[in-house]
Formats: sequence, structure tokens, C-alpha cells
Amino acid sequence: MCAEKMQRFLMGIVLTVCMVLFVQGMTQIAVVLQTFVILMVVVWAFTDFCPSLWAFKKMFGSCYDKKEQEGSEA
Repeated sequence: MCAEKMQRFLMGIVLTVCMVLFVQGMTQIAVVLQTFVILMVVVWAFTDFCPSLWAFKKMFGSCYDKKEQEGSEA
């Protein structure tokens, strides 16, 4: 799996955990976790840098690099 897909799955999982925490009444933890996700998305929007995406690219490689390599081989 590539970095961009991993980052999207991670964001979905974290937001799902936030929702479950809200339902269970652990609102303080849920708000902190959701605020962290919101801040990371805002940083990504303003600077075009996402720390989790950067780390995942180092570990798994980019989806776009693989597609470009496949296109050049054809």
C-alpha cells in the first residue's frame, strides 16, 4: 500500500475513533484528538506539508511515483 492511501485510511480511522469516544461520553479525549486532526489538515492546507504523509512516503513510497513509473514503461 502506498503513502497517500495509508494517510487517508489513518485519517478515517482517527475520526472514527473520535466518533466512538464521543458516543461513549469521553468527550474531552475526543475533542483533543479531533482538534489534532483539524490542526494537521490546516497545516497541510497552508504549507502543503503533511507530517504523516511525509513519514508514510519514507516508509511505503508514493502512489504517484508508482503510477509515473508504470506510465513510462508502456
